[in-house]
Amino acid sequence: MKPSSLFSDLFRLARPWQLLAGVLLYNVGGGIVHFLGGGIDWNVYIIGQACFTLLQLSSYYLSAYYEVLVQQDGQAVGTPVLRPILLQIAITILTIGAVLTVLLTVRGVMTLPGFFVLGLAFLLAFFYAVPPYRLTDSGYGELAQAVFIANMAPAWAFILQTGELHRLLAMLTFPLTTLYLAMGLAQSMQGYAGDLKRRHKTMMVRMGWQRAVSLHNFLILGAYLLIGLAAILGLPWSLTWPVLLTLPVGLLQLWLMYQIVSGARPRWLLLRTVSASLVGLMAYLISLALWTG
Repeated sequence: MKPSSLFSDLFRLARPWQLLAGVLLYNVGGGIVHFLGGGIDWNVYIIGQACFTLLQLSSYYLSAYYEVLVQQDGQAVGTPVLRPILLQIAITILTIGAVLTVLLTVRGVMTLPGFFVLGLAFLLAFFYAVPPYRLTDSGYGELAQAVFIANMAPAWAFILQTGELHRLLAMLTFPLTTLYLAMGLAQSMQGYAGDLKRRHKTMMVRMGWQRAVSLHNFLILGAYLLIGLAAILGLPWSLTWPVLLTLPVGLLQLWLMYQIVSGARPRWLLLRTVSASLVGLMAYLISLALWTG
């Protein structure tokens, strides 16, 4: 395998957009600390971000390793040469992550809640990729990723700085989790027939596309209902109104899905772009409000 081809395969299998989502959601957790008036230990913040990103990356490479034929964006890239490299890189990454965790422990920032959050994040990342559970092939992969990135990343960032959890984490991350799961369903819509043929059990395959589309729509609307409920329960208006700015994008995503179900020509690229943009835009606006509030 040529070095250029190897690098491009490794880059694609690293799922750079999901790694970026992990960085953005981790930033939400740090922003909550700032919003509540806490100080940020930037050394701890950076090490914590590195730990989470390495955990993500190891999960994606292990997932690719355990694929019989690794595919990404419809392109077959799994080869006898690539698979052992994926395993070696994943083990190396996990080792580096373990060293960084020891460093955080030595610095005295790893509390019992911190070990719990990290342990849960590790289990989600590991069993997302590795048999016998291998959540990515069980129909629960999208849910595992949504909880891992939208819940665990901000919780990990917050807990490293404070040693505890706070209700603002739930108020702000649960809507992001529902949107991230809706994004996973939207992203798998185009490949539904191929996944069904290959017996690749995504959540859409497990549920059937009709029920999966209904769930997708419910999740989009549910995200904004959760924001409304959070506002009633005390979420500051300065954090509520920026989230509501994303509502037109959410409605556009619902309309695109309705068009597909109604038999109109599918706009797959637009649907994927809008679904990813909705998560990214909401996370960005929340972060902006937190860091400037």
